[in-house]
Amino acid sequence: MIPMLKRIFRTGILTEPLPEGAATPAAELDRLQDEIVRILGRALTIREVDAGSCNGCELEIHALNNPYYNLEGRGIKFVASPRHADMLLVTGPVTKNMENALRIAYDCTPDPKLVVAVGDCGCGCGVAGELSGPNYASCGAIENVVPVDVRVPGCPPTPLALLQGILAAVRR
Repeated sequence: MIPMLKRIFRTGILTEPLPEGAATPAAELDRLQDEIVRILGRALTIREVDAGSCNGCELEIHALNNPYYNLEGRGIKFVASPRHADMLLVTGPVTKNMENALRIAYDCTPDPKLVVAVGDCGCGCGVAGELSGPNYASCGAIENVVPVDVRVPGCPPTPLALLQGILAAVRR
């Protein structure tokens, strides 16, 4: 154990510093919160819908609630019902079994509603999205089922990219 600790202290921190001019997550979160309150006048509520993803995007969405990003502490809340949501955050290519459920969630969300397509598959450019094309099990991209306001590409997108996508949707 002691030799391993010595090696750790000798090696030091191996992570890369942020690029020059890059926005820090804390600054981006502050900007996001200010914009949302200015535009909506209140907190933003989000309903996350998994329409058939591999759960990679969900892991990054769950990271938004960890202490580092602390999205809920800044007034942005995830809700259990689309009836209480301002925004639908949809991941994955829409499977045939989730097509009707996604339409129902979209219809239940009160106007004005926002829809954010998350991940390459949901945007239509991933392995399971439009590249494989709609088939017997998949409808393809999210926009084939419900209208999409903002697309957040990435496999999976980073939490910071998700925050920027949420902010872009709120600005619309």
